[in-house]
Amino acid sequence: MSIIYDLVSAHELEDAHRIEARGKCPPPALLSGYPDDEAGSLETFRYRQSQAPELFLGAFLPSPEGNGRKLIGYVCATLSSDSTLTHESMSTHVPGSPSICIHSVCVDPEHRRKHVGLHLVKEFVSRAERATRAGASYERILLIAHEELRGFYEKAGFEWVGLSAVVHGSRPWYEMRKELRATDAPPLSSASGRQPLVQSSSEPQGLPAGLWEALQRSTTRTRPAARLLSSFPNAVQDVVADIKTDGTDGAPTNKHDLLCPRPGCGSVILKSGVASWVERESMQLDASGQTLPDYIGALPVPPATAQWWLVKPNAMAFENIGFSRAVQMTGPSGRKLKLLACAECDLGPLGWCEEGGSEFWLACNRVGYGA
Repeated sequence: MSIIYDLVSAHELEDAHRIEARGKCPPPALLSGYPDDEAGSLETFRYRQSQAPELFLGAFLPSPEGNGRKLIGYVCATLSSDSTLTHESMSTHVPGSPSICIHSVCVDPEHRRKHVGLHLVKEFVSRAERATRAGASYERILLIAHEELRGFYEKAGFEWVGLSAVVHGSRPWYEMRKELRATDAPPLSSASGRQPLVQSSSEPQGLPAGLWEALQRSTTRTRPAARLLSSFPNAVQDVVADIKTDGTDGAPTNKHDLLCPRPGCGSVILKSGVASWVERESMQLDASGQTLPDYIGALPVPPATAQWWLVKPNAMAFENIGFSRAVQMTGPSGRKLKLLACAECDLGPLGWCEEGGSEFWLACNRVGYGA
C-alpha cells in the first residue's frame, strides 16, 4: 500500500471529520475514531486547520486514476505555551509556542491493523524534529490517551507521564510526551550564535570501533557545485520552471535545487519545485557598511523591488535552514524579522521571515543553483 503524507487542506476537513465521527465502537477498535462524547466538531477542525495548518498532517492513498487522493488518517495539533496539557492548552492556539499539543490521531476503520496510525505518528514526529533542527520553536509534543494506547504511543517514541487533569468524555485520560529539544539547549540561530554540533575532534566514548572514523569520513563527501545566479545568461528566466510546458498554475517554481552559495559548502537548502518566484519590495538585511563576499548578491535599497523565492507554509519545507533570533527590523505586518542562513556553514543572511510567520523569503541572488 503506497501512502502519501501531506498536509490536510481546508477542503479535505469534512473527510477528516467523517473519519473521526465514524468510530463509535469500544476498544479494541483503537484509532478508528472517537465516540460522540469525545469527537471534535467540524468547526473545531476548521479552527485548528486555519490556525496551525502545518500541524494537520494526513495519510493519503493516491487515486488509481492519478487525479486525486483519498484521506485515510490524520494527526492534528496546535501550539501552547504550557509545558503540560490543560483544558486551556487544548482549546487555544498560541503561535510560536514550544509545546505541540496533539488533539486527534485517527485512522479510517477500513485501514486498521495495517500500521497506518503508527507510521503516521512517526512521520508527524519526524517532521517536528526536522523543523526543530531548522530553528522552529518546538521543544516537545504532548498528547493525552486512554490507558490501552500506551504501548502504541511508546512505539512512536512517547513517554508515559501519568493521569491527566483534562476531563473530556466519560473515561480518564493519561498524558504522554515526546521531547524534541532539551529545555536548556540554545535554539538554532544565525552565524553569530549557532553552537557547533561537534565540540571536540577527539573520539567520543561508547561508540563502536570504527564508527567515529566513518562519521568523520562522511563529512568529506563531495558537495554539489552551486552556480550563482549571475552565471546564467538570462538570470532568473533560466532558473524558474517553465509553466507553459510543465502544466503548473500560479507563480513559477524553482527549476533546480537551491544550494548554499559558499564555495566548498553547497548544502542543499531547498529541493526543486518547492518555492515560488515572486518579485516584491526589497528588504534591508545587511548592516550598514557590511562587506559581502562575491557569492552573496547585493539587494536593492527599498522601495526598489527584488526577486525572491517564497517558501510556505512552514520550515518543514526546507532541507536545511538556520534562523537568527528576532532582530530589531520589522516586516510588512510590523512583526520583528528573523534572518535565514545556511544551517551547515552559517552563511547569511540569505533571506528573512517574520517572527511567528508562515512565509519564508530567500533572495534569488543569495542562493546557489544545482544546475
